[in-house]
Amino acid sequence: MRRNKAAPAQRFPAPKPPKKTSGVVFDAQTESEEPRTFRLGVVPGATPGKWVDAWKQRMPHVPVEIVPITVAEQRAAVQDLDAALVRLPLADDSLHLITLYDEVPVVVASIESHLLAADELTIADLAGELVMVPSDDPLGPLDIPGAVAPRFAPLPVAEAIATVATGTGIVIVPMSLARLHHRKDVEHRPLADGPTSTVALAWRRERTTPDVETFIGIVRGRTSNSSR
Repeated sequence: MRRNKAAPAQRFPAPKPPKKTSGVVFDAQTESEEPRTFRLGVVPGATPGKWVDAWKQRMPHVPVEIVPITVAEQRAAVQDLDAALVRLPLADDSLHLITLYDEVPVVVASIESHLLAADELTIADLAGELVMVPSDDPLGPLDIPGAVAPRFAPLPVAEAIATVATGTGIVIVPMSLARLHHRKDVEHRPLADGPTSTVALAWRRERTTPDVETFIGIVRGRTSNSSR
């Protein structure tokens, strides 16, 4: 009796191992997404660089447009932006606000000013000084007993600091603005008892979009894998 030979076993190729990734997880862009830009307003002196860099890594398909805005017009400007870095106070119930950091106030004076002999100043040290309040003042009204008011119209911060360089008066601004408009003929000193300037992230309550939530996560230090 002949025995039927067993059919040869079928062989299948071994599955290929998954490709290794770099470990960086980006927010996925679906085919249904429309091309868009994330518009971020920024007041003078605010520094969004590290957050913008993180956004470019996490959301490479959505460009960031930095829109310069002024403190005086920041409330209205937010209405046309996805979000903005603003200076507080900003009272508006239609906006969400997240406090980010505080800035130290400094006194900007000519390099020939006697005020620079001190490493730190107080409001009492400014009695008798001509104190300019910029037209785009980021700190609000300051009560400086004995200070002299200028006889000319308020100037923007950059022009006020240029005037200080001539030896006329002083100006008090957040440290970032003193650095932004730094000149060789002026220096600044911290004002120990002066008001700090708080920088915050603002956006419209009805416009809390996925992009805004992603940017909020970035400024709060959350990673791509963190839950919102």
